Amino acid sequence: MTDLPMIINALGQLDNPNAPGSAEAASQLNPSSEQLTVDARTLADAHASGLTAVNITLGYTMGDLPPYEHTLHEIAVWDGIVRDNAADLLKVRTTADIRRAREERRIGVIYGFQNAVAIGEDTGRVATFADLGVRVVQLTYNQANHIGDGSMAPENRGLTDFGRSVVEALDEHRLMVDLSHSGERTCLEAAGIARRPVSINHTGCRALADLPRNKTDEELRLVASRGGFVGIYFMPFLNVSGHATAADVVEHIVHAVDVCGEDHVGIGTDGTVTSIDDLDAYRAHLAEHVALRRQAGVGAAGERDDTLPFVLDLRGVDQFRELIRLLEQRGYTSERIEKIMGGNFLDYADRVWAPEASR
Repeated sequence: MTDLPMIINALGQLDNPNAPGSAEAASQLNPSSEQLTVDARTLADAHASGLTAVNITLGYTMGDLPPYEHTLHEIAVWDGIVRDNAADLLKVRTTADIRRAREERRIGVIYGFQNAVAIGEDTGRVATFADLGVRVVQLTYNQANHIGDGSMAPENRGLTDFGRSVVEALDEHRLMVDLSHSGERTCLEAAGIARRPVSINHTGCRALADLPRNKTDEELRLVASRGGFVGIYFMPFLNVSGHATAADVVEHIVHAVDVCGEDHVGIGTDGTVTSIDDLDAYRAHLAEHVALRRQAGVGAAGERDDTLPFVLDLRGVDQFRELIRLLEQRGYTSERIEKIMGGNFLDYADRVWAPEASR
C-alpha cells in the first residue's frame, strides 16, 4: 500500500509533548487545553503522519474545576486554536467535514469528552454542547459518576436512572455515546438501550489482557452487532506486563475483528503523533504522575511507575505506516486495512451524526 488511506484516530491528541508548557501539563492531574502546545512541529508531524482527523479530549475529565464552566471554556479555547491554525485544522461537525479535511490537506478536529459530568443534572446541556460542536461524549472516566460506573468502580452497578436519560438525550442530538473507560454493566446497558449505534473509541480486548480498561468479548460483540465502532488503543493495557508492543496492538486488532467483524474495528491510539524526545526525563516524572492519579482515585489497574502510556515501537510520525505494514504482514488486504485505519469510523459517524432524512 503506497498511498496512505484515510486515517482517523478515534481518540488522540494534538500536542507537542516536548514543549515546556505541555511537559509541565503532563505531570498534572487535569491539565487545561490552554497548556497544550499546538505549534509548528505539532502540525507538521500530524501532516507527515498522514492523519486525516482526530477525536481530541476537551472539557472536564477530573479534578476540582467546575465541570460545566470549565468545559465551556475549553470549547472556546479549542475554537481559538482551530481558528488560529485555519490553514491546517478544520473543526468537524459532520462526516462531510472529515472528507473535506482530507481533500484540503487539513487535519479534522473532532470535539469529544472523556467524562460526561459536565452535563450535571440537566440533560438540556446536551443540546448546548451539540450546538457548540461537540460530537463525542464518553459517559464515564475510570471512576463512577452520576451517570454510571467506570471501569475501576468495584460495584459494577451499570447506568443510573439519570444515566439512561443522558443516553436518550445523546441519541436525540445525534452525538456519539462513547463507552470507553466504562464498567462492564454500564457498557452493556448503554449499548442495549441506545437507539443509535454506540462506540468504544479506545480500548483493548480483555480476552487477551485481563485488565479492567479492556473490554470483554460480550461488550465488543454487542456494540458491533448494533452497528457500533471499536477503536484499539496504543496503550500499556494491551499486555498484562504493562509493556505493550506493536505486535500486541496487532493481536488486539485481529481479535477485535474476529469478534466484531471487519466493518466495526478501527484505532483510537490515546496518544500524540509527536514523540517524546527525552524518554529518560519523562520516566523521571512518570512515577509522580501515576501516584497522583492513584491518590485521586482515577488511575486504572495496570498503571505502574514503569508503564509508559504509549507503545514504544509504535509512536511518532511513522506510527500509522508501521501499523499498516504490520497488518499487511499479517495478511490483511488493502480493503480491510483501509476500513481499520479510518473507513469504519467514518461509516459509523455517518450512522450517528447524519439526520435520518439524509441517511
